[in-house]
Amino acid sequence: MPESRQPATPEIVIPAEQIQKRVREIGRQISDDYKGKTIHALGILENGFVFFSDLVRTLDVPVICQFIKPQYRDDLGGMLEIFFSHELEIRDQHVLLVEGVVHSGVTTEFLMNDLRGRSAASVKVATLLDRQSARRVQLQPDYFGFLVDNTYLMGYGLGSAQQTGRNLPYLAAAESVAGFPSAKLARESGGNP
Repeated sequence: MPESRQPATPEIVIPAEQIQKRVREIGRQISDDYKGKTIHALGILENGFVFFSDLVRTLDVPVICQFIKPQYRDDLGGMLEIFFSHELEIRDQHVLLVEGVVHSGVTTEFLMNDLRGRSAASVKVATLLDRQSARRVQLQPDYFGFLVDNTYLMGYGLGSAQQTGRNLPYLAAAESVAGFPSAKLARESGGNP
């Protein structure tokens, strides 16, 4: 009888308890900053869905939740298209973009400019992971959980190259793909950057 091969246990980079503690801290910061206001939270799919869900449940202020999905199309020369579930009514609203990870910052910057162009009262960014070393634009998230290096991570909403692992409660190093080295956490944020 052939042996069944078990997948290797991923190397945990950030444990579930540490993530949950940091999410609660970010939630307290956001609640303090938006006291007396309603937040229009926009979750950026797919990587941000778990962080978004956990984060909005920590907030002590009214929240309107919606999702958007950036998508690259080859037939447009690799250009980015961003789909809204329906037209956003954000004039004079306080918008919080929620992402799982900010890499280059190009998509985030585009979204922020678009939302400001729609007359949002304010636009801020919350991300669980900030990969500053990959930044191609001048962008600093308003709230972030952890600074990370170029490690390819999976878990807590982030998928592996095969799109598996999003259900893991922790962040782990995925197998090295496309030039991403193995795991190392840069540092945890102690507050706003």
